[in-house]
Amino acid sequence: MVSYSDSIRYMMSYVEVPRLKMPREDIGISDTTLRDGLQMPGVTMTMNQQLRVYDYLYHIGIDKLECFMSDKFYRDIVYAMLNKGYEKPEVTGWARADRKDIDDVHSIGGIKEVGMLMSVSDPHIYDKMGITRKEAEKKYLDALRYALDKGLRVRCHLEDITRSDFDGFVLPFVNKIIEEDPDAIIRICDTVGYGLPFPDEDLEYEDYDGPRPPFSIPTIVRKLLGIGVKNVEMHAHDDYGFAPANTLAAVKYGANWVSVTFLGIGERSGNSELEKFLAFVNTRTAHKNKYKTDCLKEFADYVNKERIVYVPKNKAVVGDNVFAVKSGIHGSAILKNPFTYEPYEPKIVGQERKFLIGMTSGSGILVSEINKILEKKGYPTIKKEDPLVASTLEMIKDLYRDGKGRMSDVADWELEKMIETQIKSAA
Repeated sequence: MVSYSDSIRYMMSYVEVPRLKMPREDIGISDTTLRDGLQMPGVTMTMNQQLRVYDYLYHIGIDKLECFMSDKFYRDIVYAMLNKGYEKPEVTGWARADRKDIDDVHSIGGIKEVGMLMSVSDPHIYDKMGITRKEAEKKYLDALRYALDKGLRVRCHLEDITRSDFDGFVLPFVNKIIEEDPDAIIRICDTVGYGLPFPDEDLEYEDYDGPRPPFSIPTIVRKLLGIGVKNVEMHAHDDYGFAPANTLAAVKYGANWVSVTFLGIGERSGNSELEKFLAFVNTRTAHKNKYKTDCLKEFADYVNKERIVYVPKNKAVVGDNVFAVKSGIHGSAILKNPFTYEPYEPKIVGQERKFLIGMTSGSGILVSEINKILEKKGYPTIKKEDPLVASTLEMIKDLYRDGKGRMSDVADWELEKMIETQIKSAA
């Protein structure tokens, strides 16, 4: 029989949270905000905005940045990035498996790596491209050899891998890739979000007895590593909301690169979010903390202010409400120990703790906010039992009573005005 004792307290602070161990120490981030992110409908960035994004990624310490290079506009931006002289992020190219695209990348001095699009599912090969698997394989390998002859490192983007004939086509094809270049990075592209973070290889399907689809991201990673692939990268789309989970699953089972975008911007429902991956790795794993996350909130505010993309207030990690509380129970608990309702300290991601005042606020939060006002004005602070707390709470609740239509929280200036009015009345 399991028993417990009040003398033994379990996980009472951040330092007591056990950290997950990752199988590899050489995990790196290849950001694609300025490639896949720019393919998001409605997202357009000027040169200055793209360079500002590059500056933020530099501050964080991102390893690589993926860019378009097929147009003069994008090449000019790449030249401007290179002229900054940053060691990281390393600027890398993106290309179709086409000699002209590879030439465009190679023509820019200082670019050492190219990512090549290699579609591997039958809908992409037969319907989109109008060729056979054999023809696709020949096209991809010819482009691979051409890039290697140019002295470029290669990153093979296996598009739509989770709907491919993985055992029958993809694995034999990848074998040929690593015969040509044992150091090639094999990117798992979960193009429409069919991937699952479950490690089970033999997933069961109702009314289906055909070949096993490669939905399990851990299985794909294990099989690639099993044939001798050294470098596995995960690029996940969020059509079912699993992109962050699939990215972490890939790393947990042996991938050493992740492809992410800031705020998850990207085609359709977007990609796996850079900020989520960073927050998790830096606070929940034993992986060496090599990335600086203190600018994540500022980065998000910049993107929102520039109207590049709207940042919801409840967006994980960087939203305005992530460390904001107005519930009386939650607020009182956080005042005693922030660990009760906060997964990590706000400052880690550049956030600040905020107590909002509204209909559900209790006296614990309210006395804390009143004392901030009193201190600012040079008055002595008060305790929860002070009549000023109860009278102010009643004034606040009156704002929301039937028929008044109040829809917003109480602003700082409103609370300050309530306190001033009461102090003057009591004088």
